[in-house]
Amino acid sequence: MEIVAVWFIGLVLALKAALKIWNLRAPMRRRLIAAILVVITSWIGLLFYDFYGRTRFPVWLNQ
Repeated sequence: MEIVAVWFIGLVLALKAALKIWNLRAPMRRRLIAAILVVITSWIGLLFYDFYGRTRFPVWLNQ
């Protein structure tokens, strides 16, 4: 049961990060791909977004 709770928390936080990505000013296709990857990879994508990609995503998506 604890594993399901941890997975659910990771999913909710990943969805929150995906919403932040969705609100960036970038082409829709790139925002959609980045948001889906963060949600699919759940905790790994969330950690990548929070610790490395948050400041870099706007630049990457607009190239």
